[in-house]
Amino acid sequence: MRRREFIKLLGGTATAWPLAVRAQTAQPVVGYLAQGSPEGTADTVQLRAVVVEYRWAEGRNDKFPALLADLIGRQVAVIVAPTTPAVLAAKTATNTIPIVFFTAGDPVDLGLVTSLNLPDRNLTGATTLTLEVGPKWLQLLHDTVPSATSLALLINPTSPNLAETQARDMQAAAHASGLQLHVLRASTVADLDTVFASIAQLGAGGLVISSDSFFFGQSKQLATLAVRHAVPTIFGFREFVTAGGLMSYGGSLTESFRWVGIYTGQILKGAKPADLPVQRSTKIELFINLQTAQALGIEVPPTLLSRAEDVIE
Repeated sequence: MRRREFIKLLGGTATAWPLAVRAQTAQPVVGYLAQGSPEGTADTVQLRAVVVEYRWAEGRNDKFPALLADLIGRQVAVIVAPTTPAVLAAKTATNTIPIVFFTAGDPVDLGLVTSLNLPDRNLTGATTLTLEVGPKWLQLLHDTVPSATSLALLINPTSPNLAETQARDMQAAAHASGLQLHVLRASTVADLDTVFASIAQLGAGGLVISSDSFFFGQSKQLATLAVRHAVPTIFGFREFVTAGGLMSYGGSLTESFRWVGIYTGQILKGAKPADLPVQRSTKIELFINLQTAQALGIEVPPTLLSRAEDVIE
């Protein structure tokens, strides 16, 4: 989740509190547990009713326990965990402090909640259909590069809950389509150069990037490498396309992040996570960058262009 989006949503909710309530209570503290780093994020917005304590894992999931111990020691009122590794770590760290999450995975399968309608724990939040549409990435990419007989999938091995599920589903989809799928792995920025260098050696005609928050934070770098190595690439997030990537297809992050902000505000006003159903965004968006397609020498089928939410020309 981008910091500006969360703060705007939370700020709008917080300033809607009754004046009497704000006068009688101290400023609540929200702990924001991020997998990435503060570089490239927007400056914070001044809030009158909420203090946000940011903790950044800098791409290292092993830092979560210490970061969470610090937030818990500061007696934060709510922990916001906008990635799967962050919320899994938060769930392990506390069963009393409310946690509001965003995850691309299934919260029930991940063991975060017992059901979407009745979370029944100290967690609630939002999810998208990103994993469910994963096999569609192969189809869209193959429709764009029909001559390809093999494709590559990039996963983050430090997020095994998502990586294993996506790799399994994508391998099955590739087999059903008669395609060979090479599974590549990266968990650091340095790994990305190696990944793209190996794609040509493998003879893969395109790359699918799995919906991992580490890759989301490296959207610009991934887009640059894809063009430099002339690799047609699809990702689940629009940010990749606006950064210069070829194509994205996935759930609406804006819709999901809106619910994270709303639920955080409601919990600060007294609501219990167990009473707030997990919101599932069902809106699926296709974005295409025609400038990148031209740079790659690709002619995007008109049928895909007509289906796109937005086309960058």
